[in-house]
Amino acid sequence: MWPRFGRLLTFSNTVRTSKKCQRFIAAAVATSVAGYEYIKLNKVYLATSVIEERNFMAEPITEKKVLQSDKNDMKKRMEVMILDAQAEFCKALEKYEDTQKFKVDRWKRPEGGGGISCVLEDGDVFEKAGVNISVVHGILPAGAVAQMRARGKKFANKDKLPFFAAGISSVIHPRNPNLPTIHFNYRYFEVSNGDGTTTWWFGGGTDMTPYILDEDDARHFHTTLKECCDRHENTYYSRFKKWCDDYFYIKHREECRGIGGIFFDDLDTPDQESCFKFVTDCANNVIPSYIPIVEKNKDKGYSYEDRQWQLLRRGRYVEFNLIYDRGTKFGLMTPGARYESILMSLPPFAKWQYCHSPKEKSKEHRLLEVLKNPRDWV
Repeated sequence: MWPRFGRLLTFSNTVRTSKKCQRFIAAAVATSVAGYEYIKLNKVYLATSVIEERNFMAEPITEKKVLQSDKNDMKKRMEVMILDAQAEFCKALEKYEDTQKFKVDRWKRPEGGGGISCVLEDGDVFEKAGVNISVVHGILPAGAVAQMRARGKKFANKDKLPFFAAGISSVIHPRNPNLPTIHFNYRYFEVSNGDGTTTWWFGGGTDMTPYILDEDDARHFHTTLKECCDRHENTYYSRFKKWCDDYFYIKHREECRGIGGIFFDDLDTPDQESCFKFVTDCANNVIPSYIPIVEKNKDKGYSYEDRQWQLLRRGRYVEFNLIYDRGTKFGLMTPGARYESILMSLPPFAKWQYCHSPKEKSKEHRLLEVLKNPRDWV
């Protein structure tokens, strides 16, 4: 928690700890603690003026001086937010790895923009962990325009629609089957209509895919999501949980990908500022929702059969991502898209077994029952 405040208050290395200085520091810390929740929600607003002091995984996609030029520009604020979220999550995961660290790949998109892909592979705890951000702009491809209009977007009737998109996307595949996979994605989209107006919206969500069901972990995960949602709108959790269960449904298997979480898209009410605060809070909420589960389960023992079941469930994960996931489809149809980053979500190993069916009353069967009949965990 405390490193966040270090970005806001900078002290000289040569400051002497006089009584006066000690009193000042104590007052500053007390003020910081009292205002922690406010700062956590609004740190992006405070941070845009001190970009140079922030410890991102790589240089921002947009030049720092441009990012600081207009604190009210949502495009710039979103970029800072996802840069910050990426760095904090990567550092939280790296604490569990003694030798493997994230490979940081800053890339450019010829058509406009770029991204930062952070990938950790073959770790002791995380077999594959990917945390990617992208900040891209250009002209919407026809297929994407048709897809968005089908969802009710009313764009200008013109051939070329300039767009801007910024988002963070992450999938973590642990090695131990007792540890669930987590996925989260938060994004901002803006389309210029050609008449001086823009159509904008936010989307995203966080969901979890266990291999061995731990009901306490499921309750913890969903409780943290509900608390986050309730800070903004008391109907969000119930609406977005159902949306998540419906979205991450593998139709041909007649089962959900995991135990859900929250998912939403096309969020543009009540206003842009409120939507941004909600998405920022959701991104900050990933660590408290997942890291306690990592801490609890990372050293648990498991059997060969547990590993084989994990690989089978990963196969379902692959099926959903390549057949149904809207974000994957959009990425693959976007000119200049970086396919390595789009396919980052796939696990390093997966398995398919002909007509596999778990034994009745086994832990595998127990999980499958939950995947076929989503439960209310809160």
